[in-house]
Amino acid sequence: MAAEKQPFEAEVGRVLDLVINSLYQHRDIFLRELISNASDACDRLRYQSISDDTLLSSDPDLKIMLTPDSDAGTLTIDDNGVGMSRDELVDNLGTIARSGTARFAEALSGDDKADVNLIGQFGVGFYSVFMVADQVDVLSSKAGENIAHRWSSDGKTGFSIEKIMDDAPRGTRIVLKLRDHAKEFLDEYRLRHIVRSYSDHIAIPILFQGEAKPAEPKEGEDKTDELVVPEPQQINEASALWTRPKSDITDEQYKEFYHHVGQAFDDPWSRLHVQAEGLVSYQALLFVPSVQPMDLFDPKREHQVKLYVKRVFITDGLEGLMPRYLRFVKGVIDTEDLQLNVSRETLQHSAVLAKIKKDLVRRVLDDIARRANADGDDNDYDTFWEQFGQVIKEGIYEDHEQREKLLDLARFRSTHDDGWVSLADYVARMKEGQDAIYTISGDNLTALKSSPQLEAARAKGVEVLLLADNIDDFWLPQTDTYQEKPFKSLTRGDVDLSKIESDTEDKEDQPTETVEGEDLDKLIAALKAKLGDKVADVRASARLTDSAVCLVANEHGMDMRLERFLKQHQQLGELSKRVLEINPKHELIRGMAATDPGNEDLGELAELLFDQALIVEGEPLPDPGAFSRRMSAFLSKGLAA
Repeated sequence: MAAEKQPFEAEVGRVLDLVINSLYQHRDIFLRELISNASDACDRLRYQSISDDTLLSSDPDLKIMLTPDSDAGTLTIDDNGVGMSRDELVDNLGTIARSGTARFAEALSGDDKADVNLIGQFGVGFYSVFMVADQVDVLSSKAGENIAHRWSSDGKTGFSIEKIMDDAPRGTRIVLKLRDHAKEFLDEYRLRHIVRSYSDHIAIPILFQGEAKPAEPKEGEDKTDELVVPEPQQINEASALWTRPKSDITDEQYKEFYHHVGQAFDDPWSRLHVQAEGLVSYQALLFVPSVQPMDLFDPKREHQVKLYVKRVFITDGLEGLMPRYLRFVKGVIDTEDLQLNVSRETLQHSAVLAKIKKDLVRRVLDDIARRANADGDDNDYDTFWEQFGQVIKEGIYEDHEQREKLLDLARFRSTHDDGWVSLADYVARMKEGQDAIYTISGDNLTALKSSPQLEAARAKGVEVLLLADNIDDFWLPQTDTYQEKPFKSLTRGDVDLSKIESDTEDKEDQPTETVEGEDLDKLIAALKAKLGDKVADVRASARLTDSAVCLVANEHGMDMRLERFLKQHQQLGELSKRVLEINPKHELIRGMAATDPGNEDLGELAELLFDQALIVEGEPLPDPGAFSRRMSAFLSKGLAA
């Protein structure tokens, strides 16, 4: 059958160009990636054989083989794992979209250094073979099918696929035609060094098949042309890393295991090696990355923790194994308290797994807390929080049992300084007379810092948490207090800061004139009449010191930003009516109070101030044209005066 030729997807072509031209100084990683893929293929076959033992019966000893051929200039990597069908060869090697990385190409910036980091985030390591090879052949036969196909490519325009055999042994063979500058990868000692450096932890035996050599002549015999093929030699430890004592494992071995299990190029931010015995017994080796995966906020993203039973791979991404807010965690869990033939559906409702999950979540959070509380240069918690803080906040919303611990881990921006603030630090700095943790939420920090709702708090020197993450609007209503201090939004309900003693307020600089009593009541009544059902209420403000007006939500209403978010996502119809607060000490409000309520300008000014308050909140104007005309009219009158 003639080979069928297919072009690469555009994304693959761009990735190949980047890999070939930008990763040259790390080109030995190609072997790590191929061995990692081969190991996964063996793991998956071992699991499938639990329900169908015929898949393993013909060749039960799983292994990976490296075979250099100096004469042909090729390096061959064999495995007798699960293998691939024709369609799987095309899907796995001809596209990067299947693994959720279609956005990878969109993220390429043209900056080689930055784009190399993206490769690590997406784990498109197979394509690294084209750094060292100008021709790659992948021959594969899927377990149970025994039909072999060959996928071939030069890494440029595309690939060909063809059927080559009807009765083939299972597994995958990758043949690399090495470039002239990559012949070092034919050297036995070079290959052994790479395997020991990167893949010693692989639990499948990695064998080295030496090249045939002339036989040594027997004593008294002439030199012979006979060639002897040496026996394959195992060149890795081939024991599951998580089963070894911690004292026997180096930092480099841990790091390379993380690269393997997490398909990552970055170094782990932290690791957790657990050997638990008790009501449930299990071993776990988990890692927190240092770099945020590109698909971290993809709703379809699963955690990258693999489940093993008695060292046999069972499944990965299992929903009941890790909560969604720890979906960045990577690693393995291995237990002997489950049956090997357990189904994925049964696992999701397993009491054993629920106990393991509960214990591991506690351990992971405790480990993160340990790093958060480290002293001096050992504390790089801000780095972690900037990468994964938004996801941790999801846990405050979702996980009631761990909420207090997650609140301790949470960090925020605030009006105190430009750094990150913990809730414990906030509470420790609370002023005399302050009985609440004050917050304000909005779309970005710059806008929040200049928000009029902050003015009275600033004047009192009261610290306010600036909440700019969308998830803040969801966990906050679920969280009443922290250390018995309630959370209080400055954009909802009345705010009374009168009990708080000010240490920054200079009373001589504060306006002494104010609208009060009957004059204030008349102005409020006039504004209500002019604005009608555009507002829920009009009232004097205790939170404004410099601005004339602001909008707030009712005490028991939904926070304004949350309403906008839900409306944008078609989960809410119309926004609720806001309360318009006016500053009785502001010169403009005093002038309006002195104006005849029947004056047309008062009505126009009321509309103008309402539109101004909408703009400050980032909400759309109901009639931008009318706003423009009113603004122009008042500016003209001001110039004429």
